[in-house]
Amino acid sequence: MSKNELKKNLGLVPALAIVVGMVIGSGVFFKPTAVFNATGAPGLGIMAWILGGIITIAGGLTAAEVSAAIPRTGGMIAYLEETYGNMWSYLLGWAQTVIYFPANIAALSIIFGTQAASLLGMSDSAIVIIAIIVTIFLIIMNSLGSKTGGAIQTAATICKLIPLFAIIIIGFIKGNGGVVRLFPIVAQNHPITTSLGSALVATMFAYDGWINVGAISGEMKNPGKDLPKAIVGGLSLVMAVYLLINVAYLFVLPASSLAATKTPAAAVANIIFGQAGGKIITVGILISIFGTINGYIMTGMRVPYAMAIENKLPGSKWLSKLTPNSKVPVNSGILLGIISIIFIFSGKFDQLTDLLIFVIWIFYVMTFFAVFVLRKKRPELERPYKVPFYPVVPIIAIVGGLYIIFNTLFTQPLNAGLGLIGTLIGLPVYISRKNKFKKIDDNED
Repeated sequence: MSKNELKKNLGLVPALAIVVGMVIGSGVFFKPTAVFNATGAPGLGIMAWILGGIITIAGGLTAAEVSAAIPRTGGMIAYLEETYGNMWSYLLGWAQTVIYFPANIAALSIIFGTQAASLLGMSDSAIVIIAIIVTIFLIIMNSLGSKTGGAIQTAATICKLIPLFAIIIIGFIKGNGGVVRLFPIVAQNHPITTSLGSALVATMFAYDGWINVGAISGEMKNPGKDLPKAIVGGLSLVMAVYLLINVAYLFVLPASSLAATKTPAAAVANIIFGQAGGKIITVGILISIFGTINGYIMTGMRVPYAMAIENKLPGSKWLSKLTPNSKVPVNSGILLGIISIIFIFSGKFDQLTDLLIFVIWIFYVMTFFAVFVLRKKRPELERPYKVPFYPVVPIIAIVGGLYIIFNTLFTQPLNAGLGLIGTLIGLPVYISRKNKFKKIDDNED
């Protein structure tokens, strides 16, 4: 095995755990507040979760065809390079390296620090310290090998589902509101189009993260067979969990109460489990976020590595190095950690997440559209999996993605602008280095 060759030792279960683990993070605990606040009615809120799940699964079914046909380390970077050329893939890789993955890791670490400080009775000054510690710890763990990172992901995913299912089961049993809390469908003074649109954007953040499993396809034993199963199976499980837990919430508390609290899961737990319920759910949240941070680190550190092995980044020779035994891009992980820690010092969760959503969805839509382009441009390409109900499913994914883009552009122009500026900074870097692109020699020191 050469110095720059990744070990192919990941199967379906770790890949499935990465999809579920990266999607089920903070959104399931925090986004019900935004959803029901936007809709003002339980029925429309549930519809937003269903519609968000449909768009996401349509996107997963669509992207899975591209992922299986181009099972290369780097995920979307490889897809866009094959479809649209070097510039677009470079801009995506740049945005993922300096914005998307570090901002997600930082934002989730800040939430982890906030929840941990609250549970332990510590002051707010400890939040940043805890956030930095958990980031460094998980980077070290993932530097030990993909099996270690995959094991952490699998364990965290199983553990995070326990409190979720506890709320679902006990909520249905003890909830005294019953089905009456699922009505009305539409609230007065809440126009259905704008209300549903705002709620949908909130749910899409909760569903985000699934596509990043493609970044580890180069380390999967059978990506053509297992990658589509991991994406579609994982998203189906996530959607079912989201729907069930939101219905369970409504069985215990009305939509107005859920909209008024920042921690709907803890509020429900306090009712059905007693005072200890809040602490139980806080532990569950910590485990959930811990697993999500691990997933973003595990997949994120492969992105600068994939660019570095082609000499696309400043310092590519250093970034392309793998650990001798575990064959992990540890230096790329160090870079990711440094940028994440810089973001952590901002302490602003909402801004960190909002500025990246607009940008990443542009590339999501381009990935969905790549199915049409590649079928015409590369009909001979081996496709172990093809998206069902073509072209209806890809069109659903594209239309849903375009809605997210334009909604963010008009409702959050500042964050959209910041995301675009950060991405476009990569353009002069690309221009200055495009003549230097090459495969890093395995024998280089």
